Amino acid sequence: MPMTTGAHALLDALHAQGVAVCFANPGTTELDLVRAAEEGTGMRFVLGMQENVCTGAADGWGRMSGRPAATLLHLGPGLANGIANLHNARRARTPVVNVVGDHTSWHLPYDAPLASDIDSLARPVSAWVHRIDRPADAAPAAREAVRQAVMGGGVATLIFPADHQAASTPADAPVPTAEAGMPPPSAWDPAGVDRALRASRRPLFLLGGVGEHGALSARGQRAVARLLSVTGGTAYAETFPARAERGGGLPAFDRLPYFPEPARAALDAADLVVRVGALPPITYFGYQGHPSELVGADRLLCVCEPGEDAATRLEELADRMEAPPYLEPALSLPPVEPGALTPPRIAATVAAALPEGAIVSVEGGTCGYPFYAASAGAARHTTLTNTGGAIGQGLPVALGAALACPGRPVIALLSDGSTQYTVQTLWTLAHEGLPVVALIAANHQYAILRNELRRGGELGPRAQALTSLDAPRVDWVSLARGYGVAATRAATTAELDAQLRAALATRAPALIEMSL
Repeated sequence: MPMTTGAHALLDALHAQGVAVCFANPGTTELDLVRAAEEGTGMRFVLGMQENVCTGAADGWGRMSGRPAATLLHLGPGLANGIANLHNARRARTPVVNVVGDHTSWHLPYDAPLASDIDSLARPVSAWVHRIDRPADAAPAAREAVRQAVMGGGVATLIFPADHQAASTPADAPVPTAEAGMPPPSAWDPAGVDRALRASRRPLFLLGGVGEHGALSARGQRAVARLLSVTGGTAYAETFPARAERGGGLPAFDRLPYFPEPARAALDAADLVVRVGALPPITYFGYQGHPSELVGADRLLCVCEPGEDAATRLEELADRMEAPPYLEPALSLPPVEPGALTPPRIAATVAAALPEGAIVSVEGGTCGYPFYAASAGAARHTTLTNTGGAIGQGLPVALGAALACPGRPVIALLSDGSTQYTVQTLWTLAHEGLPVVALIAANHQYAILRNELRRGGELGPRAQALTSLDAPRVDWVSLARGYGVAATRAATTAELDAQLRAALATRAPALIEMSL
């Protein structure tokens, strides 16, 4: 019987199941997986200089492809470094196969310096965790990890001790490539939803954005617009959708506001809140004077849960209610005011310059919210936002999206504070030659924290100091160039427009520091 190693068996099985790329930051306990990759498995390996770059890139790949990428991390500390973006991926319901090496099984009892409880670290950010306990388990575990990631819509973690990677095992029979699947559909009652909508005076649809079948897909949004024409209701995207199609004649559905006061103003006016691929709305934090649950169960109606085929259910419901065909709204881009950059001017400038089919990875409230509103009249594009609130997501997600969708222009619209968490992504962009344009809103402060602090009163000197990034200011142009990425600085809308269009035309990684 032909023999192979556990490492070869794992990588071959992952590739046979459709895992085409692995974002890796390996160490000594993963060297046999590196050797197996060297000898050829068909899978592409992309090096990240920090683990949170790898996990965020896997999130971006999965959001855009619908298929899991793999990650390769070094022991518990490597996993700990990547947990923040695994958390975001879990919240986005992104399929990821997260491979973590461990010490040789016979060395674990000695509590070596890098030993840790990897299983416990992995569980909070994983839908499924499995420890490979013998070489023959490698291929079956890989197949089950892909199934769990795709059908469960989340992170499947495999813990792979080094001795089981190196040991011989019978070569596994070829496995047919798995097709991307949808989670088993929950039961729903279209007749009951129809009756509830007809009885409602002011329905509000809350739309979730998970994948090409989500409520924020083009199909889903068109069907919601049809339903609004017969119900007289309103619709919002969830506050942080994993993926939303925008522009190009689609409806101008805004995101539900972040802070509780404007969110309640929208939700309290509705006598029925219809969840379509979105979870029940809650406040992002606990705020005095506001209930955590923004809508009581008596006003909630569910069409489908996150990850299910929302578009098909919405179309079925629209047809059932005899809603008229979709009519594209007469939308236009906001005017670009000349002069010094401000968040609204940045939003209008970027929206006007967006090429058809662009992917925009958004992180940071400074320009993110204004851009989402301005982009309703832009060319058709896809927006990805930070689903879990762990910052350092925007640039790695853009990296993964660029690899998943070669040929589509990718823009990362970011803030200067959060981008520092995964700034090493710039090196991988340069190393891989990926055409991602990073736009950094450089206001030299943690603006979201200052906004939260101002809710309780004036900003004192210590609070100012603890939220300031001004002494010293980060020189983003020099920083990017140090990583091998071409960079410029814009202070006006004219400069930003010219630099953005030039960067998009080069089809190479670029960074523009937007001075605020």
